[in-house]
Amino acid sequence: MTSSTKKKTNVNLDLPPNPFMYEVLDLAVKQRSKAKKIEVLQKYSSDHVKVVLVWNFDESVISLLPPGDVPYGNLVEDGSSNGNLSQKIANRTKGDSIAYNGTEENLKAQKSSIANEYSKFYNFVKGGNPSLNSIKRELMFINILEGLHPREAEILALVKDKRLSERYKITKDIVSEAYPDISWGGRS
Repeated sequence: MTSSTKKKTNVNLDLPPNPFMYEVLDLAVKQRSKAKKIEVLQKYSSDHVKVVLVWNFDESVISLLPPGDVPYGNLVEDGSSNGNLSQKIANRTKGDSIAYNGTEENLKAQKSSIANEYSKFYNFVKGGNPSLNSIKRELMFINILEGLHPREAEILALVKDKRLSERYKITKDIVSEAYPDISWGGRS
């Protein structure tokens, strides 16, 4: 008789310093167990990760941006004048790596991240900046998206409609366990 043993494959939980949010979420969803997903979220805990997850999962956070696809694009960069964020990201993210001027590293070096922009997100939710009119709010949002790495922009466009779980298999339950310091509700 031969005994068969299942070989455990350990997924490397190390990301480069100051990872993009999409890198943290990608790593978390690659984990097979809920405990490992929680471990990844805790390891890469930061204010910007929590802000985005609260915006997405807290029902009391009400987006003041119109629901649905976001008109998005830079004419020089894209070479086109039409399309929405979803289409442009799908075109840029075919496969796991994005080709932009040759490499993913070039794209990361040229684009901003959610970590750099999250302090402005209060402008897009109820109670955040009531003096901002809707046109300025929407233009500000689009400008932020255009400066972000495409995968970061995708996250933000999903979060505004509370649809992050459609792309990343992360639940409110997982977020609550990873960050027990988050108080849910009562934000608007």
